[in-house]
Amino acid sequence: MRILVTGGFGMVGGYVQQVFSDYECLLVGRHEMDVSDKCKVMSVIRTFKPDIILHLAAGTNVDRCELEPDWAVKTNVVGTQNIILACKQYGALLVFLSSGAVFDGNKLEPYIETDFACPVNVYGKTKLEAETLIALSFDRYLIVRAGWMIGGGSKDIKFVGKIIPSMLKSGSIKAVNDKFGSITYAKDLLLGIKQLLLMDVSGIYHMVNPGMISRYDLALEIKNIISLNNVDIIPVSSDAFVLPAPRGRSEALENS
Repeated sequence: MRILVTGGFGMVGGYVQQVFSDYECLLVGRHEMDVSDKCKVMSVIRTFKPDIILHLAAGTNVDRCELEPDWAVKTNVVGTQNIILACKQYGALLVFLSSGAVFDGNKLEPYIETDFACPVNVYGKTKLEAETLIALSFDRYLIVRAGWMIGGGSKDIKFVGKIIPSMLKSGSIKAVNDKFGSITYAKDLLLGIKQLLLMDVSGIYHMVNPGMISRYDLALEIKNIISLNNVDIIPVSSDAFVLPAPRGRSEALENS
């Protein structure tokens, strides 16, 4: 089996060769295949002829998406449309990585796959639009919604990767205690996707590690793990940070 991975050099991509060691893998980044370039997408996929396309490439900077909606649409919607066209033309199964940001965040319990999606920011709207295009285009597909991504080592550009340097530089940091989510360890995400492929299923699946947590509690856990006892973690409300993109109260998911 051949698997082509878009966005293959990010946090998740670093685990692909290990998890899919029994597959022939081709990892491509933006320089090798800009997903918004239809001709390039078709050329790469025509040459490699994958059985599966794992579409990880996305504009995930929530605030940039809000400030530059055209960029968000080009990357997350047009890029996905190009992958859809290539999958249809060359007979590949599309596995799409989505997000808990497709929900409005008002639910007190974690969201399950059948809950109504109603995003509150541009990023979530573009991911939901991409999901809809996929569902309308194929009889069989996999849409996998992940939570707050962790892992990837030096490739981590998310919360853990940002907060550890801040802890090492400062005696105290602020973390919000009114926003909640679920963690997805990048390697576990790929193991789950591989299991779904072996099960030969189709549809939308949540792929998170158990439980829900606030950014503040996550910061406390990071502090504990790396034994930075001299760092104070100060709980604050999200009003303490003025950000371009609105965020829902919760992105917590459950793998129902």
